[in-house]
Amino acid sequence: MTLGIRAILIGATLAAAPCNAADLPSEARAVLNRHRVPESDITVIVRDVATGASLLDVNAAMARPPASTMKLLPTWAALELLGPAYTWKTRAWTDAPVVKGVLKGNLYLQGGGDPLLTIERWWRFVTDLRQTGLRVIEGDIVIDQTRFVAEDERPEDFDGRFWRTYNVLPDAMLVNWQSSDFTIRPADDGEGIEIGIQPFPEGLMVENRVTLTDGRCVGRNRRVGYAIEPTDPGRVVVTGRMAQSCAPQTQRLAIMEPAQYAWGTFVTLWRQHGGQFTGGMLRAPTPPGARLLLTHESEPLADIVRITNKFSSNMMARSLVLAIGAEGGGTPASTATGENAIRALLTQRGLEFPELVIGNGSGLSRAARISGDSMARLLASAWKSRFAPEFLASLSLGGLDGTLEKRFSHVGDPSRIRMKTGTLKDVSAIAGYVLGDSGRTYTVVIFLNHTGVQNGDGETIQTAVIDWVLKQ
Repeated sequence: MTLGIRAILIGATLAAAPCNAADLPSEARAVLNRHRVPESDITVIVRDVATGASLLDVNAAMARPPASTMKLLPTWAALELLGPAYTWKTRAWTDAPVVKGVLKGNLYLQGGGDPLLTIERWWRFVTDLRQTGLRVIEGDIVIDQTRFVAEDERPEDFDGRFWRTYNVLPDAMLVNWQSSDFTIRPADDGEGIEIGIQPFPEGLMVENRVTLTDGRCVGRNRRVGYAIEPTDPGRVVVTGRMAQSCAPQTQRLAIMEPAQYAWGTFVTLWRQHGGQFTGGMLRAPTPPGARLLLTHESEPLADIVRITNKFSSNMMARSLVLAIGAEGGGTPASTATGENAIRALLTQRGLEFPELVIGNGSGLSRAARISGDSMARLLASAWKSRFAPEFLASLSLGGLDGTLEKRFSHVGDPSRIRMKTGTLKDVSAIAGYVLGDSGRTYTVVIFLNHTGVQNGDGETIQTAVIDWVLKQ
């Protein structure tokens, strides 16, 4: 669910020498110089969250790409506008009566935009639907995705890797991140290669071209690849070689289209529950006269925000922007209506960010921009919010969880660091709160934009600054 960052730690103990707010601490500057990153390529903000007093303000007004730290904006806005108890609704409707368990019409599955409709929760949806008494569907299953606008965007637009889960786009009916686990292993009878798929949606076609080999499980004898065409995402071709001595390999892939995947997994689960169905799939709005059979509620927003930030989920952050748009501007909601609602909230709270480019809210965008000053002011506002506990709980704790689980292990109590990370090509960012030795909490924002900085140098420089803040 993240872009993948490796921990780079420095071993030197940093002194807490005072410095001018416009200057970097000498130790941090030394690390910057060692990695040949000019000061013009870094923004550093350190402010006392209670008083607003500034300890460091380096290039504060410069608008920079924030990578995934941008997720702090929609998660904060969603808590403020929707409240931590907000839930998404997934519903089942019929256009004909159910008589003795038989529906002679269509079943409409209406998506509410739930960003965490996992296969386990989808299983629960199917179970509850069977408990209504429905057992035979003689018509079609119709997928209703009309809560969100169908925007002109494709999963492969960012980096061409449309099968990676970080590129999955939000959808009103998105089940299990539109993804399945492919497990490849030598067959028990030694006669070939088996591919297990979980969940296995109806309609998925898998072509197994993997060759079983002898010898050690190294090099070419353990290379397996997946080929999926963007024009035919419901067909997966698996190629390569695997030695008999190899352990099973599992890869999660985003497959099919949202409606196909939702329909396919529903049909698979429906039949597993003893339900009967012989129709096909349609895409259409739920008709006005339809009868409601079932409403399934998502996890509450507070839980969604926590998962979004701790594990840096691009799709979930984007879903928050759409939910804000749907609740504030009606449906079908678009990214633009959500962004407009967020900007209106910022203005209402006195947070004018003229340089801000939200860029879909996830940070997975080359267009997104925000200054360090604006990010620090946002964090200061969040600290004082009535929903501060929910917002703070969504940030990764140093050395403990989320994207900071393996960072800051050299700190005696790394949980004093509560932050959101961000990484893109030539971008490394971190923003959040640090508890200093004085007992004061500081808002900390560090943006680096420099060639190759995402490969470790950025984290090293961030560590040098944060080590200094810890001693304040």
